[in-house]
Amino acid sequence: MVLEKYREKIRTPEAIAELIEPGMRIFLGSGAAEPRTVIGAINEKIRYTEDMEILHILTLGLTPYEQEPFKKNVRYSALFIGPTIRDAVQQGRGDYIPVFLSEIPDLFKKNRIKIDVAIISVAPPDKYGFCSFGVNVDIVKAAAESAKIVIAEMNRQMPRTLGDSFIHISQIDYIVETDMPLIELKHPKPNEIAQKIGKNVAKLVEDGATLQVGIGTIPDAVMQELKNKNDLGVHTEMFSDGIIDLIENGNITNKLKTLHKDKVIASFCMGSKKLYQFVDNNPIIEFHPIEYTNDPFIIAQNDKMVSINGAIQIDLTGQVVADSIGYYFYSGFGGQVDFIRGAARSRGGKPIIVMPSTAKGGTISRIVSKLPPGAGVVTSRADVHYVITEYGVAYLHGKNIRDRAMQLIAIAHPDFRDKLLEEAKELGFVPKDQLPLTPMGKYYPQQYEKYEKFGDITVFFRPIKATDEPLEREFFYRLSDETIYFRFFSYLKALPHEKLQHLVNIDYQDEMAIVAIIGPPENEEIIGIVRYNRDPSDNFAEVAIVVRDDYQNRGIGTYMLKFISQIAMERGISGFKAEVLATNKKMLRVFYKIDMKVETKLDEDTYSLKVKF
Repeated sequence: MVLEKYREKIRTPEAIAELIEPGMRIFLGSGAAEPRTVIGAINEKIRYTEDMEILHILTLGLTPYEQEPFKKNVRYSALFIGPTIRDAVQQGRGDYIPVFLSEIPDLFKKNRIKIDVAIISVAPPDKYGFCSFGVNVDIVKAAAESAKIVIAEMNRQMPRTLGDSFIHISQIDYIVETDMPLIELKHPKPNEIAQKIGKNVAKLVEDGATLQVGIGTIPDAVMQELKNKNDLGVHTEMFSDGIIDLIENGNITNKLKTLHKDKVIASFCMGSKKLYQFVDNNPIIEFHPIEYTNDPFIIAQNDKMVSINGAIQIDLTGQVVADSIGYYFYSGFGGQVDFIRGAARSRGGKPIIVMPSTAKGGTISRIVSKLPPGAGVVTSRADVHYVITEYGVAYLHGKNIRDRAMQLIAIAHPDFRDKLLEEAKELGFVPKDQLPLTPMGKYYPQQYEKYEKFGDITVFFRPIKATDEPLEREFFYRLSDETIYFRFFSYLKALPHEKLQHLVNIDYQDEMAIVAIIGPPENEEIIGIVRYNRDPSDNFAEVAIVVRDDYQNRGIGTYMLKFISQIAMERGISGFKAEVLATNKKMLRVFYKIDMKVETKLDEDTYSLKVKF
């Protein structure tokens, strides 16, 4: 019975072309599942048929209907702009529809975008008459269910993917048989910038996290940096080859997922032939329509959901541009906002925006004080959480404009930081007296970052940053009067911005400060600070340590002193000197625990200490 129905629907490509009539809106399957045989057949008909409309999202194959002979007869509507049609959209020969991916199917189902003909690509039917949409379920399923006429290119090389990814032969009007390799998409190996971004992202990914990651050199770099993570899961709109290595390596198990346990959930995939073979009849991978995979409510049901999305630009207030370069429409909304909002509502979720700090060979900063005319905001400043470049991580959610600006300037390329700071002052984003970064202070010494355990807590040690002003302010006001007196030799009552910014804006050479931090980036606390200032007269550095009262007597102060001693020796400093009150027994003990000879001299109630390296 299935075979009979199948044979009744078979048509030649030429016969399909005759079905095309003026005024039709034709939906084309997308990505690696473009129905290229049928497209090739209808090209001649389109050439001589006026007033046609082509509707699609990302296209990877040939688009001859966009070429010169077809321009007068065909207009197309892009739900996402691929590289082959950018110029045409800009020139007004096509239309761009800005819309969240998750909301496109509803436009079809409610006839807000009517589809006359859906031309799709599917795998051959099983014995029950069900054909898999293969590597692209996304919006194709909704388009096929909503179209007046469904034409299926039945490709013997289309993988049979599982999940909510099927259409019955009875829902297909015409079939064109083909046997054609799928379009492969390859990217160059991640460069140094992508690798640094990947490392910064990997620091935020916990064991047991569920990932949404796209395609490209930065996503590939992220995947390479996750090979020491355990029991990761995947819930994404799309994926590429990088996922295979992590599954085969045992990093992705999906066993800790809180939704669709043990399954990779996706809506489409693009990549190599190896990827297409991997997803074929693979029971650990389920493909679902985009209105499901990208529903923020569904995404949020995955605990520790980590979404990773790219951007073109971001301004100092946190507005993210992702679909245009000025007035030039470049891509589309895609699923960025869907996943950012879903991950934000996930228990332990982390929405992440990634991008290189510059464009056009380093001549343009992607972090700008204000957006250029025409730049469209895809993700609002209220939705942004993490922003990552090769220079670090900025956490913006819940932060005021001053802190946002300083956080973003800190991860901008060093060549643009001074200009960004000056522009931020002019716009009133930061105080007029905000200190410029010291020349050496622009180059953050990331090599001095490390984690250490002290009993039941893990402490992150790193050089202080200009963006740490709010954290050091909070740290100061949580110190006891006694600890403040021991550190400053007075009962200091306030540490305002005018004084505080000098403590966080250092050159990392003659001045160095290491902070001890607990908590994730969105909820960091400083629990200790050690700092030195080199005295040029003798090349010794004044050193001072303070640990928050509730974290004293754990060995943190001793560790910090040893750590900063190593840094000072690397930087050619001859030794340390310090003034310690005689009553500060704890600090005196710290100096005697660093395994170096300590010279002491008591002058009334103060010890002068000297340590030669």
